[in-house]
Amino acid sequence: MKLVVVSAGLSVPSSTRLLGDRLANATAGRTSADVRVVELRDLAVEIAHNFTTGFPGPALGAALDAVASADGLIVVTPVFSASYSGLFKSFFDVLDPEALTGKPVLVAATGGSARHSLVLEHALRPLFAYLRAVVVPTGVYVASEDWGAEGLVERIDRAAGELAGLMTGSAAGRAASASTSAPVPGPASVHVPAQGAGDLVRGGGFEVVPFEQQLAALRPE
Repeated sequence: MKLVVVSAGLSVPSSTRLLGDRLANATAGRTSADVRVVELRDLAVEIAHNFTTGFPGPALGAALDAVASADGLIVVTPVFSASYSGLFKSFFDVLDPEALTGKPVLVAATGGSARHSLVLEHALRPLFAYLRAVVVPTGVYVASEDWGAEGLVERIDRAAGELAGLMTGSAAGRAASASTSAPVPGPASVHVPAQGAGDLVRGGGFEVVPFEQQLAALRPE
């Protein structure tokens, strides 16, 4: 399986990237997924060009393909003006609108104050619901004072466990679908003897009138 982390952090080192790495490690430990990190900071120019030309550059194209083919996503953004960053939103604006349909997504964000924690619910979750992704119940917001504080490890583990469960279920579903893709013989035909319009076929405690008989009863003599 493939797990992709989309990080919109701008600084080096970045607390946004750090949170993405911790979530990825916790998820990969439960799924043995291969992890790829997409740093949007490195794609900013190509994202801007994509808006004006309609075509992604090589690096952006590879990142978009990685996201579209992933079995699960972790998306992490810093909070700017009480919402996700413009760079974060721009990346998902140039992504194929169908690319995330049914894909498990874990949403996370970092900020300087706990007051911005609702960004997960009023900005990130609606965005990915609109893209028809399957957003895990637990989002992870980390304020500056949360690093090293009690409870962060538990929140990361809970969110990672939910994402891992969805990824494993999706992979199993695809495997089952592939194994049943061969043509399946139709049901054997059943002979029902001809009966009068008033006759009934009885069985299992029901009285069932065959559809052909119902039609025949409605036709004029």
